[in-house]
Amino acid sequence: MSPFLVVIAGGTASGKSTAAERAAVELNALLISHDRYYLDVAEPRGHNYDHPDALDTARLVRDLRELLAGRAAGLPVYDFPTHCRLPEPEVVEPSDIILVEGILTLADPRVAALAALSVYVDAPDDIRLVRRIRRDVVARGRTVDGVLDQYLATVRPMHNTFVAPCLHIADLVLSGVDPIEAVVGQLVSAVRSRG
Repeated sequence: MSPFLVVIAGGTASGKSTAAERAAVELNALLISHDRYYLDVAEPRGHNYDHPDALDTARLVRDLRELLAGRAAGLPVYDFPTHCRLPEPEVVEPSDIILVEGILTLADPRVAALAALSVYVDAPDDIRLVRRIRRDVVARGRTVDGVLDQYLATVRPMHNTFVAPCLHIADLVLSGVDPIEAVVGQLVSAVRSRG
């Protein structure tokens, strides 16, 4: 029996990564972040990390097909401080359940087509912006002005163009403003009932 693939999308700071991380622990699942597929960036200032072209999704599709076929895959390792991939991939073995999360996972029809369950974590724009400011200023050393400039220049327009439409193709829509325990519970229940 091939692995059960769950693809989780949603806007920046919607809660999808937290939900995916906790669900992966409960389900003993392999978790793959789409962020590890960023392409090398020579000049990060002004770079649009929220456009599909910023990611090597073709490689993600190849890796997922390998895992779904029961074979190990060498996943890229992206080094965020240098904005480049490390030379050696991380080899992972297939698991009965595979979770893939990222803002643009469902925006690519090739990834969406592989999903046994597609999930969208939805949260209002203002909530997501507040969370992003808090995260980027506290955890990533960014300035509020820098976060807002990036949000207005790329994050918001790319969300409206590529991410938000995925809500309508998802099998399951979860509220990113509900308590995280409830969101994880719904996600785990959906996987167990379908898988």
